[in-house]
Amino acid sequence: MSQYNFIKEIAKYGLQNDQESLLKTLMELIDYSKQHNKGQFALQLQSIVRDSRNKQQLNSISKYAYLKHTSEEDKDISEFIIEKLTSEFRFENLVCEYHVKEELKLFVQEHLAIEKLQKFQLPVANRILLYGHSGCGKTLASYVLAGELDKTMFVVNLGAIVSSKLGETSKNLSKIFRKIASEQCIIFIDEFDALGKVRDYSQDHAEMKRVVNTLLQLFDYLPQESIVIAATNYAEAIDEALLRRFDVKVHFSLPKLPQIRELIEKTLYSGSFVFDNIKLAEKITENSVGLSYYEAQKTLLTAMKRSLMNRQENAPMPILIDTKLWEALVQQEKVNKQTL
Repeated sequence: MSQYNFIKEIAKYGLQNDQESLLKTLMELIDYSKQHNKGQFALQLQSIVRDSRNKQQLNSISKYAYLKHTSEEDKDISEFIIEKLTSEFRFENLVCEYHVKEELKLFVQEHLAIEKLQKFQLPVANRILLYGHSGCGKTLASYVLAGELDKTMFVVNLGAIVSSKLGETSKNLSKIFRKIASEQCIIFIDEFDALGKVRDYSQDHAEMKRVVNTLLQLFDYLPQESIVIAATNYAEAIDEALLRRFDVKVHFSLPKLPQIRELIEKTLYSGSFVFDNIKLAEKITENSVGLSYYEAQKTLLTAMKRSLMNRQENAPMPILIDTKLWEALVQQEKVNKQTL
């Protein structure tokens, strides 16, 4: 089935309010997108489905989920977990600078060779910090690491962990780390810098220090088979002692022109969509430098959707992307960045 047919099916089931068929088709589109090197698009769709599930309590989604959810939840930590999942994302789904992918690959290689390293009493890197600009692939990179290592990953609900009650934040963190240590899995903590801002929750300096000290201890006693992936847009806000505990620190920067081109190629991989003006498309590609990966892809996907909706029903394939529309979307995105 082509992407065009998926969109028709989604529209049909949505109008018929056939929720089960709609969700099944969405999951098939996510899988199709992954197979055609559209990892970020697949991740965005999966996020939409996840949000819908959380709001509507649709248990039927789990049997189709692209990021396969495990069925058993530990009652003691369930309130602190957004997701418990396994991932099928791989390095080919991640668009980033060469050195970033190489650092991530080396991290994976260490864990695949863990027995060899342990035989010679060499430490295995198991605490990795992903930091940099928002929308540049940190979350997707965590899914890639989970997929490459074939490990279950807990995505932490930081808002639930951080408590205004004295000592509760440290206790909550200890519960989570005990769980991942027992299962030899991955814990993913987004917005990790929030743990250095406990004072925002009307706590005193001593409580903030207590949380940092708890994390330092938890990091020090983390089994090498277990992994902590932390992500932040503000690495400078994290306590220096905590920063030193990370074995690997990977910086995600805004994409340069080669990465923008690769992102566009992956987005158009299926061949169902082509630009109606190649020269203008190249100019827009160059003008997209300065946007994040997410922002750049969002403008193109929006142009694709609107071009599809404006297309005559019996028009020949492939679908022509209105490049002037895409140009306007990129310009507007840049204006939004300046005004926000």
